[in-house]
Amino acid sequence: METLVVQGNTKSEMKLFKSLAHRLGLKAKFMSASEMEDLSLANAMETGRTGEFVDLKVFLENLEKK
Repeated sequence: METLVVQGNTKSEMKLFKSLAHRLGLKAKFMSASEMEDLSLANAMETGRTGEFVDLKVFLENLEKK
């Protein structure tokens, strides 16, 4: 599944995009800024997940270097 995020300048523009999406048989949803932040954070967490455990001492040392 692919996702397109569109940010409009006015509510009327966004309603037009949502209407067009529905006419094309696509799903569309309005999202708040908070929901977008949550989605971005979840995506960043998933991208950074390696499945490997990190040594706490090494992690803190690397964190202090920055």
